[in-house]
Amino acid sequence: MIRENRRDMFLFLLLLNLAVYISFQSWSTIFNNFAVENAGIDGFYMGLTQSVREIPGFLSLLVILAIVVLPEHKLAVVSLIVLGLGIAVTGYLPTPMGVIVSTLIMSFGFHFFETVNQSLTLQYFNKLETPLVLSRLRSVAAGGNIAAGVLVIVLLKFMEYKYIFLITGMLAVAAGLYCLKLNPVDSSLPVQKKKLQLKWKYWLYYALTFLSGARRQVFTAFAVFLMVEKFGFSTKEIAILFIVNNMVSFFFNPVIGRMINKYGERRLLSMEYSTLVFVFIGYAFLDSKILVALLYIVDNLVYSFVISIRTFYQKIAEPEDFANGSAMGFTINHIAAVFIPFAGGILWMIDKRIPFIVAAVLTLMSLGLTQLIPSHLQKHQKA
Repeated sequence: MIRENRRDMFLFLLLLNLAVYISFQSWSTIFNNFAVENAGIDGFYMGLTQSVREIPGFLSLLVILAIVVLPEHKLAVVSLIVLGLGIAVTGYLPTPMGVIVSTLIMSFGFHFFETVNQSLTLQYFNKLETPLVLSRLRSVAAGGNIAAGVLVIVLLKFMEYKYIFLITGMLAVAAGLYCLKLNPVDSSLPVQKKKLQLKWKYWLYYALTFLSGARRQVFTAFAVFLMVEKFGFSTKEIAILFIVNNMVSFFFNPVIGRMINKYGERRLLSMEYSTLVFVFIGYAFLDSKILVALLYIVDNLVYSFVISIRTFYQKIAEPEDFANGSAMGFTINHIAAVFIPFAGGILWMIDKRIPFIVAAVLTLMSLGLTQLIPSHLQKHQKA
């Protein structure tokens, strides 16, 4: 249960997450088809675009500087508005360079929002509440993704890609303007350190975060692209796949928070990584359209266990380090993300299987490091 004095922040984050993921999922659903059909992007430019998209994630450490002049909850809202503007202009820039520019704008909003979203969650909710809140927010995001998929399918019958980008982007802007009026702040919480700092005692959190980002970028950059280019998935098929995928996530995500409290982070992350090794091998070698679609759903489902890395950090961190740790974590998460999609694009041109084999190796490394999570943090808890 969420304490009564924390409900304002929970509802604030819930509304922001819903707006972010409706707009972002709409963008994701049609982006690959728009890039191939309208902007003429090949594997090389797709890798380059995805690398540029992750630059704002690498620069997430700037959030620490931004909150010196702007409260974190306001920064979250401004980030939503920037994301919406980036999505809105995408369809009006149908060239490789235009796609890169609009993606960069959108990505600054998305990554800065995600950084502040995590920081506020760790600050406002205790160690029992946080897994539940994070999993519920992911469930809300999945619900928003379902709505986005249905919206895109309907809009595709009546309009071009550029108008869908415009409508869904402006929905995010409108939600952001509304949220600017809200104030869910509790001034009694510990003041966050507003300086950039790496601490050795958090090394395992940093390492798991780095490998998670590297591995995830292969999935983000090339899984849907594989389905479009190799298996010929249409925009409608991608939208339907996203809807099915998010329906599974919507119902399963709330369970994850309870699983973390009951079994601990080490068990859930071990389950995730053991499964993902086989998923990436499947991406590399399977030739069945249906099986690849099923792998995509499994991939997204077990990736939800990634919130275990955040709850692990909350258990080992000082309360005043939550904002700094979130910012540094997102930056570390995206160090590899800046170059892996670009390098993966080059490897893709040699053999489509290579990026997925690399991801399987990175997953095995994560599985090994997960076993170093201290056993005293894994005691069963009751929420």
